[in-house]
Amino acid sequence: MVRPAAPMDATEEHVTDTMAWDTYARRKPGGRREKNAKGETTWFNWTQYPDHGPGVEVLGDRAAACVLELGCGTGGNLAHVATLGHRAVGVDVSPVQLNAARERWGDLPGLELHQRGALDFMSETAERFDAVYSVFGAIWFTDPGQMLPAIRRVMKPGGVLAFSQRPPVEGCYGCQASYINQADDPNPLVVKRWDYTPDMWTALLKEHGFRHPLVREMAPAEGWKTGTLLARALASGG
Repeated sequence: MVRPAAPMDATEEHVTDTMAWDTYARRKPGGRREKNAKGETTWFNWTQYPDHGPGVEVLGDRAAACVLELGCGTGGNLAHVATLGHRAVGVDVSPVQLNAARERWGDLPGLELHQRGALDFMSETAERFDAVYSVFGAIWFTDPGQMLPAIRRVMKPGGVLAFSQRPPVEGCYGCQASYINQADDPNPLVVKRWDYTPDMWTALLKEHGFRHPLVREMAPAEGWKTGTLLARALASGG
């Protein structure tokens, strides 16, 4: 059963989120494979299933673009962006996740990692990005009323915004609660997430200055029941 998360002040929420995602990272089994089914050492995957769905082409085909990932985790998708010759900037609140990213991908030219909350980073940077994306990341776990305007401010006109997350449970929309179990504590950590239907996301993107939004639910990999919600839109002005 999905229950609304209890209200938290900003400081408590930041600390809890860091603890929660560190805990998630420690409990998550393994990491990204050394190679995918095609034998590639880096690749881009929008879904929760290996070797499934579209790839980095969702972000467009600009040469030498500046790309921002919100909630980059251990950096597998961001590393692939860097290998294509782009400036690849990743932001995550979890030092455990980022340490794993640096250990595996830290030598890649063009890769830059920041331990910051997504909203904090975007409020401080003067850089403007050709593409901003999130794969089951910070866009899912931040109020879109705050997140979408912040993203729009750091994007170049005509830039691509794309994100993926699990589709909502029918009838459970808006702020919901996700629970992350701790190994030696029966009380799970709580993080907020925001679930909407494709039509709801389309309306939100238009409201906050994004053009041509395309939001759809992709079918799951064979043998699974849950698909993936994938959204793509362009920043206004280009």
